[in-house]
Amino acid sequence: MVVRRLLALDEAGKLETVHVRIAAQSAGVSLRTVWRWLALARESGRMDPVPRRSAFTFPDALWTRLSEAGGNVAALHRWMADHVDEVLPALGRDVLPSLATLHLAVRREHSQGRVLPVTRPRYARVDPAGYDRALAELALPGTVDEAGQAIADPAPNNGTENNGTASTTPFTDSGVRLYVPGAHAVSTRQLGEVAEALAHTIAARGIVCVYGDPGHGKTVAVHQALCLLPRRTPVHRALVAVKPALPQLRAALLTAFGLPVKALTSRTDAADRALIDALQAPGVLVVDDVQRIAAPELDYLRLLVDAPTTQTSLVLCGAGAERTLARAPALASRVLTWQQVPRLEPAQVPGVLRLFHPLWDFATDADLLYADETCAQGNFRTWAKITSHAYAALSRRPATTADRALLTGACSRLGPITP
Repeated sequence: MVVRRLLALDEAGKLETVHVRIAAQSAGVSLRTVWRWLALARESGRMDPVPRRSAFTFPDALWTRLSEAGGNVAALHRWMADHVDEVLPALGRDVLPSLATLHLAVRREHSQGRVLPVTRPRYARVDPAGYDRALAELALPGTVDEAGQAIADPAPNNGTENNGTASTTPFTDSGVRLYVPGAHAVSTRQLGEVAEALAHTIAARGIVCVYGDPGHGKTVAVHQALCLLPRRTPVHRALVAVKPALPQLRAALLTAFGLPVKALTSRTDAADRALIDALQAPGVLVVDDVQRIAAPELDYLRLLVDAPTTQTSLVLCGAGAERTLARAPALASRVLTWQQVPRLEPAQVPGVLRLFHPLWDFATDADLLYADETCAQGNFRTWAKITSHAYAALSRRPATTADRALLTGACSRLGPITP
């Protein structure tokens, strides 16, 4: 019936692309398929559409298996080939779908809003301690010489020279202060939880709020979690001032997207249209220190993400961000995921610190746990400061060891620590 109607319009000279598009939507096929039906009808007079083989769809069990494979479609296809007798009855097919068919089906499922709950590449599904140790020992910036040979991490000496430690600057590549050369950003369990939350929210094109007390590693966790995203996913970071007015917030967002700030600052409508157009592309907009933004400006963010064309996910991060968003209930109600970054648990402290800096390799668990209980209390930033003071003490007195006396002296330089 569809082909006959279209052919009649064609013979009358009234056929337009919009007719074909409506017919394709009603028949559940592509525009190209309907044009092919018309061409066949003109050549052979056949009015019945060519039957289409049913598209492959993922049953829930197979989708779960794909998630367990880390989203690796080729690995899923190999598993299906190894379990043909088990898979074919569940699919109701005589033969297995090809690898290309599986890839097409995955893309179709994603386009229809189905989320694959996978957060890390498959190679990360190893023992966490071994994986973190491998990250620290890889040839990261500052850990190899000009010839590409690995540099050892000797204990610091003579005060002023770091003598080949893992990093010549006390900062991460994202600009987060680590307070001591040779320190590494560590992939903790808390970071894995942030990565999982971000992966799900970004796949759903939603909003995520990452919150927690100061010094718990929220910014580092968000940065490393974003590094696990596919490289084609653009990430835009907005740097906001303290209590920014609306023009300042608008300028920060324009800068984050690389738009001409000076040309648009005094043209409110044009700036808003430019931001809405920029948000149409899938990607991630990160607003750190969101606690600096007042409620009216947060509502402006809500208006932008509420635009029907917005495809960019919003990551809101900051100490006390959950309390800030409580003052902007319209935006808070649109947050898909709330992810808290807690302090380090006592059982994590020794392992995490030895990955953070090599000077803790010979410290006993009991001494580290004592310092954590009496001073650091699971705060990663506090531990970075303690490491800095311990590093300086070892530089001044190379014969000193990383014992309780060294930890006590380092902690005494931090002043009063509030629980």
